[in-house]
Amino acid sequence: MSSKGKYYITTAITYTSGKPHIGNTYEIVLADAIARFKRQEGYEVFFQTGTDEHGQKIELKAQEAGITPKEFVDQVAEEVKRMWDLMNCSYDKFIRTTDDNHQKQVQKIFRKLYDKGDIYKGSYEGLYCTPCESFWTESQLVDGKCPDCGREVRPAKEEAYFFKMSKYADQLIRHINEHPEFIQPVSRKNEMMNNFLLPGLQDLCVSRTSFKWGIPVNFDDKHVIYVWLDALTNYITGIGYDCDGNSADLFHQYWPADLHLIGKDIIRFHTIYWPIFLMALDLPLPKQIFGHPWLLQGEGKMSKSRGNVLYADELADFFGVDAVRYFVLHEMPFDNDGLISWELLVERLNSDLANTLGNLVNRTISMSNKYFGGVVASTGVAGEMDADLKAVVTAAAGKVSAKMADLRVADAMTEIFNIFKRCNKYIDETTPWILAKDDAQKARLSEVMYNLTEGITTGASLLKSFMPETADKIFRQLNTIETEYDQLSSFGSYVSGTKVTEKPEILFARLDLSEVMEKVNALHPPVEDEQKASEADEPVVDIEPKAEITFDEFEKMQFQVGEIIECKAVEKSKKLLCSQVKIGSQVKQIVSGIRKYYQPEEMVGKKVMVLVNLKPAKLSGVLSEGMLLCAEDENGELSLMTPEKPMPAGAEIC
Repeated sequence: MSSKGKYYITTAITYTSGKPHIGNTYEIVLADAIARFKRQEGYEVFFQTGTDEHGQKIELKAQEAGITPKEFVDQVAEEVKRMWDLMNCSYDKFIRTTDDNHQKQVQKIFRKLYDKGDIYKGSYEGLYCTPCESFWTESQLVDGKCPDCGREVRPAKEEAYFFKMSKYADQLIRHINEHPEFIQPVSRKNEMMNNFLLPGLQDLCVSRTSFKWGIPVNFDDKHVIYVWLDALTNYITGIGYDCDGNSADLFHQYWPADLHLIGKDIIRFHTIYWPIFLMALDLPLPKQIFGHPWLLQGEGKMSKSRGNVLYADELADFFGVDAVRYFVLHEMPFDNDGLISWELLVERLNSDLANTLGNLVNRTISMSNKYFGGVVASTGVAGEMDADLKAVVTAAAGKVSAKMADLRVADAMTEIFNIFKRCNKYIDETTPWILAKDDAQKARLSEVMYNLTEGITTGASLLKSFMPETADKIFRQLNTIETEYDQLSSFGSYVSGTKVTEKPEILFARLDLSEVMEKVNALHPPVEDEQKASEADEPVVDIEPKAEITFDEFEKMQFQVGEIIECKAVEKSKKLLCSQVKIGSQVKQIVSGIRKYYQPEEMVGKKVMVLVNLKPAKLSGVLSEGMLLCAEDENGELSLMTPEKPMPAGAEIC
């Protein structure tokens, strides 16, 4: 297959504060699936990942551990790399921001921007969040805490170098408007434009003096280069960028990047800071930045401090690497957060992997052995069910390619599994066990077995990018190899007369949920009775009861699940947010007094409970067409009511 060109994909580099959880691991697996599929399509792919290793947070963690910062990050970087390798990720470059070449180039970049006048020396006074390594103004805080992580901030003042962000703001706005594909999903683009770019950018602090663990400013050794200028430039230093104009061939071949794949929580840094740094360096911007959603356990983002963390290696011990890959890729929506739990993993393994896929492969090989001694031969004796099966199989590659082009990886996997589902249906339609009883139907039965084997081979070839070990197991059992990508849209690539394995391997064994949870609880013992009692004594809230209503009165109220697709602050109010809420096929505008508790950007993508048929009213001059349901504690703190499980927008609440 001739090359379709170069394709450069990156993940965000993982912060080396500790072992990455499954939410972090999702990103590298997602990037790996995209990279593998691009290679399958015929692109020359360069896939880069790595670790972000500087900053005050790491300096403090190293002090707590009684080791040097370099010793600390060496340990964590090795653990990150081990985890990525365990998950069978095919990266081409693992960069560390402590690499000598990276550090030298960052120093050169800093000096170049300083000499150009884009960086200047000043001082900074504000409220500092150590975990996020970010300064905030009083107005940016939420309930007096960091708007990103919700932790405490402290007053800080220090000499610093600053980057003139506003100098390039108009240029970036034009680029975003002229390249609608640049920031994906669209909700992320709207968030960046409305909440940051259009209101005006402040100059960015790009050096620090309050800690030492960072790349030194080589002309002012009191300062170390601040995390984002250091970390973001890995995307160019990793492929050989040289600030003096002597960049490696790899850089010239692969820059600009085709895709930066990042978490939605760092979208601002990648779609505002990074493009502006590149503009200042006179370099082209990446073609696309995709801010993927979070993988949640229960109701919240995974966090060690919250104690709701799952790790990929532990999950792989229970389910296998490919089962974990399948789950995180298939269960994550395009632009909404996904959920993961032990229960959901068991359910998916049993239904999709053990039953739909594993049982199909096992049945097909077993029948080939039983009826034909394992030889799979095409006889050309067609039946009325064949055409539809072939149509599903041959159309799949085009559908998968279209979904992958739009980064809708979960939808692409659904298209692949549609092949396996159609093959299972084909078995029920053709009833091979009945055909086998009639010698006159032997040629027809042989054709049925060939069609099934060809369908499985095509499905496994498409599955290779997502579940590589499973695909290879299927090929070995069918005694074949992966079908070339440009042959996937035709039917008949499996070599007639091939003999399959005599003893099919069970790809995925069904699991008993109670047994799995028993093992999980043994690894993670439930809280002690004393702690349970303490939790049971948590405060409750009693409120003044309202007058009783009849069931008929209750029946008049219509509650549905809504999805917030856009949100912004109401200009004339300090309390109100205005949300565009998708409910079924309609979009309602709802104004809510929750600005104190939620930032507009964190509202986007949430599934919420909505009172739909509330009479429209104007709040601060803005029309509101419903009500978002919230819970309120005794201190007046509010929390949006959200569905416990993923539910479609418009689902009735009853």
